[in-house]
Amino acid sequence: MSAGNTKPKISASRRLFLKTKLLKKAVTMWENEKQTLKEERERVLSEKVPGLQFSGLSVQDLQNLCKELHHKIDAADEERYDIAAKVTINSLKVTDLSQQIIELKGKMKRPNLKRVRVSADAMLGALLGAKVKESVDFKANLKTVKKEDEKEEVTDWRKNVDAMSGMEGRKKLFNSGQ
Repeated sequence: MSAGNTKPKISASRRLFLKTKLLKKAVTMWENEKQTLKEERERVLSEKVPGLQFSGLSVQDLQNLCKELHHKIDAADEERYDIAAKVTINSLKVTDLSQQIIELKGKMKRPNLKRVRVSADAMLGALLGAKVKESVDFKANLKTVKKEDEKEEVTDWRKNVDAMSGMEGRKKLFNSGQ
């Protein structure tokens, strides 16, 4: 049965209803996830970065604060650059190794496997995971059917035609059919 001939088990309107319901649910879940991520970001920023208070600071203190912030930004940029460099190196290694695997697969030709006939006992042993102690004879349970030999008498065909002609021949055919 091909895929084109099968009828859908639910109607098109029901399917459309279910799709719209799924989309609405997905939109609400996505909006909830965005909101939780925003709240999580706010919480992490409030913990890690305390609010700045500029009131009461002298010009020298503001300059020191700016230098300290620039130093932290430079350290974060260096760390980000180091991580990016490690990622590119590892991705290059992965591509090289995958290329080597492809090359090795091409070089090593698999041998053609020979067909092996396996007996029924060996198959059962393989399936059961152990050697079968008793040999199973599948042919023992099969009934033998003897063919009845239908031998027809070989006679002169002209006599047969004479015997079957007329009403008597039809009566013989009718009786032999019953």
